[in-house]
Amino acid sequence: MQPNTLLDALLDEAGISNAGLAARVNHAGRARGLALRYEHTAVARWLKGQRPRGQVPDLICEVLAARLHRAIALGDIGLGSPGDSVMPPGSPLSGFVERATALWRSDEQQRRHIIEAPAVTGTPAVMPVWEWENPPEDSDVSRSGQTRVSMADIKMLRAARAHYELMYRKAGGIATRSRIVGFLNAETAPLLRGGYSDALGRQLHRATGGLVSVAGICAYDSDAHGLAQRYFHQALRLAKASGDRGLGAYVIALLVNQSLFMAEHRQAVAFAEAALRAAGRQITPALAADLYAMQAKAYAHLGDGSSALRCIRRAELEAERIRRGAEPDETGYVQPGLVNVQVAEALLSLGDLTAAREHATQAVDTPAHDRGRVHRLAMLSQIELRQGEVDRAARTAAEMVERARGMESQRLRDRLRAVREHLVASGCTNADEAAELIDGALRVPL
Repeated sequence: MQPNTLLDALLDEAGISNAGLAARVNHAGRARGLALRYEHTAVARWLKGQRPRGQVPDLICEVLAARLHRAIALGDIGLGSPGDSVMPPGSPLSGFVERATALWRSDEQQRRHIIEAPAVTGTPAVMPVWEWENPPEDSDVSRSGQTRVSMADIKMLRAARAHYELMYRKAGGIATRSRIVGFLNAETAPLLRGGYSDALGRQLHRATGGLVSVAGICAYDSDAHGLAQRYFHQALRLAKASGDRGLGAYVIALLVNQSLFMAEHRQAVAFAEAALRAAGRQITPALAADLYAMQAKAYAHLGDGSSALRCIRRAELEAERIRRGAEPDETGYVQPGLVNVQVAEALLSLGDLTAAREHATQAVDTPAHDRGRVHRLAMLSQIELRQGEVDRAARTAAEMVERARGMESQRLRDRLRAVREHLVASGCTNADEAAELIDGALRVPL
């Protein structure tokens, strides 16, 4: 039995306490000739996952609909039957909004069943991408709500996305996650549930999609992979509602990166292909370069050298077309040198150490924010070790540790551990010293 997060979120939105809901359900029941005597303890059990008996689920919908001034279905309160439609009449986005905001609330409350949920694979992982790529489109995303949304609100969301992305780059996803989730609950949820026209709604969904993507990145960086995946799927649905195919392709790039981490290499290839195919002219050179580079890594892991080299060539061609100022904010992560380090990893998997070293060195020699520089130095150190240059690899690793200090990131810790293992295996004295530096960095609690 899992907590009913949907009902919990709607009670919070409606401003109704457990005792208040019990009293209102009793009152609504009397109008139907029912003698109900529920108290706050019964509502607490419902929130823990117990299903109310008889007509009570319908009465809860009636009470909440009257309070929130909109239709509420059983699926909206987490009490729909498996075969029922989970979307209430009206905009097909309405049910999605309820579920999205409920997830944000559960994340902020640190609900273990949400945070510790494993990432899904197979059909459940593929369906959100398929639904994004294929019809039907959202013909009207307008919504009636008490909070009227304005362009100033949308500009605030865009500024928040930029702020939290920068925080993530400087401090890591673990430190940033609680802050961005708090913002989603306090500022974004009321807007998404508010009132807006179709035109304004599309801009709202786009801005929210960008913000939710960063929340997913922070969850991924915190090792909460199931939660990260749910955020990415939310962002993909928001991208579809916005009508911005480029944003959807960016979100899929995040899913490709996660697929690579989880060693779902065929899925990574398929997702990247879907993004490149469906986004069409809306895809930018920076995003295309990253998608092709990640495809190259996936093909290399699958042992398909010819496909990997083909994707490397495409990535390099797209990288040459990147023009700063012509890219959306979301693709700012594709900084100079990023494609080089991605290509270096693919070439390393293919066993071409000389070419991998050339790309990794070029990536390190290109300016980047500290987070990106840590990954580049880690890759270069690994290649130097493979080439037998242990002393040089140890110096590279020492610089990597200095760059990583102060960042709260599980992915960076993974990188540090991997480099340490390779250094220790080399048996060199200088390597032992670098390994001790890494040990010191890893002892700092997250």
